[in-house]
Amino acid sequence: MDDRLIVALDLPDAFSGLAMVERIGPAASFYKVGLGMLTGGGLALAGELKEAGHRVFLDMKLFDIGATVEAAVRGLVRWEPDLLTVHGDPHVVRAALEGRGDAPTRILAVTVLTSLDRADLDEGMTVPGSPGEIAVERARRALRAGADGVVSSPEEAAAIRALPEADGRLIVTPGVRPAGAMPGDQKRVATPAQAISAGADHVVVGRPIRDAADPRAAAEAIQGEIASPQARHPNR
Repeated sequence: MDDRLIVALDLPDAFSGLAMVERIGPAASFYKVGLGMLTGGGLALAGELKEAGHRVFLDMKLFDIGATVEAAVRGLVRWEPDLLTVHGDPHVVRAALEGRGDAPTRILAVTVLTSLDRADLDEGMTVPGSPGEIAVERARRALRAGADGVVSSPEEAAAIRALPEADGRLIVTPGVRPAGAMPGDQKRVATPAQAISAGADHVVVGRPIRDAADPRAAAEAIQGEIASPQARHPNR
């Protein structure tokens, strides 16, 4: 199964997560466990998914002083996630790399959340510039700090892929919706084919699969779009 699709298990607890994985069946092999499930057995779910042969993306978006980030990552990599997110501030990225040590987990730096627009950034006193411009610059700085890849909206994927610092690094894009799907709380979105053709290595899809009457069929449809002629980009 093409692992460019990462299914977001944004569900209340590990039991509902496992039930969703069973419903999806062979239509996906890579799953995201996020911060929202942390108190609902998220790490236990990640362990079970790994034991079952799936790939796991722990989306924790860690942000703190360096020593705390380092300690948190050192603990999280014991669960052997394939991907782990931290915020893209260079000092956070460097601390995460120290905490990872020799573990194979790849550290991804979050650029600008796909749920934010310029009004949100103004409210948070973020520097001037469009969300896309800020995301590309944050990606550049995070990659220079040693991140194995970045998380950005599909709208910034092409510009980030063009950065010299992005050569051989991963780009993971949430905010992906099949054509006709509602954006929900996402403000910078694209279809799976658009995201892959723009340079994304993986697309993260949650609601369109989770809320479908037939999650397996929904995942299969997205896999078909990823593999279509409109989405020519090799997995890295």
